[in-house]
Amino acid sequence: MKRTAFLLPFLVAAATFAQAPKGTPVAPDAAEQAKLAALKGKANGIIVWSSSRVGNHKIFAMDADGQNVRQLSKGNKTDWYPRISPDGARVLFTRSKLDWTAETNANFPERWDTWMVNVDGSGEKLLVPNSTWATWRADGSIVFSRGTDVFTAKGDGTGEAKLVDGKTLLKGGIAQNPNLSTDGKFLAITLRGSERSVGVLNLATKQWFESASGGGCQMTFFPGGHRVTRVNPTGNGGTELYAYDLDASGKHGALSADKQKWLDLPGRRSHEYFPQISQDGKWLVWAATDRGHDHDIADYEIHLLKIGESADKAARITFHSGNDRWPDAWMK
Repeated sequence: MKRTAFLLPFLVAAATFAQAPKGTPVAPDAAEQAKLAALKGKANGIIVWSSSRVGNHKIFAMDADGQNVRQLSKGNKTDWYPRISPDGARVLFTRSKLDWTAETNANFPERWDTWMVNVDGSGEKLLVPNSTWATWRADGSIVFSRGTDVFTAKGDGTGEAKLVDGKTLLKGGIAQNPNLSTDGKFLAITLRGSERSVGVLNLATKQWFESASGGGCQMTFFPGGHRVTRVNPTGNGGTELYAYDLDASGKHGALSADKQKWLDLPGRRSHEYFPQISQDGKWLVWAATDRGHDHDIADYEIHLLKIGESADKAARITFHSGNDRWPDAWMK
């Protein structure tokens, strides 16, 4: 009876979806082919993401121009949230303990572990048990969540230390997407559970500053400064990306909503999600759908744009009806 009771939440979650859709490859149209061609010789590096195209979410990689797609992680578990190390050699990712586990279970760290794999697919290994949302810092250390709390550790998973006690500093909300500014002064977090908001915690003063609109999610820092981007629940397709600078305390600047708007794709595929800035600060990678929102099953496709260029220059770089999500980019 005890084992059945323990497994029940897992079984309920697994029954929500039999499995993420495998999908099939699709052909880029003429305009998409032209944008892909324009990336050759311009975008040099690697992009990683989580895809369901082999029957369960695994970690994939490709060249930054969309070529040379290859699978990095193996096995029957659910692998997602890949993040490339500062030297471009390794990839962190979150892996489920059961075979098919929906991302909605991310609030339960005991159902996940942090793993690492080399960018050539070798050396897959467990790094931090019972953890989610692990990402790299510029010095090669990592930051990750465990329910309401946020931790740091060395790049090999040792030296774990609690950075934030969420029960006292985050009102008990589940800490998703923890992202430290390069200087370590501010922590951007999406809160879920009883508290639902996105904002920045000043680690010195312990002050919490909610985002300007009070909504949205997936806030992340631009490398090297106190500028952030996040998903805002308005715009074409139901979302758009905001970007703005923080003041010295960590609070957003006094910008009107129209001044914060950064990117909103034209056309139907404009439900932007999962934004990430490359380690050199020059490229934005994200995913977008033309319908649906669900992180596990919607037909998200990966897009790439050089920062400073207009939204109409964005290039779609995956072409598959499966679920492609949570990209990261490392550029030479």
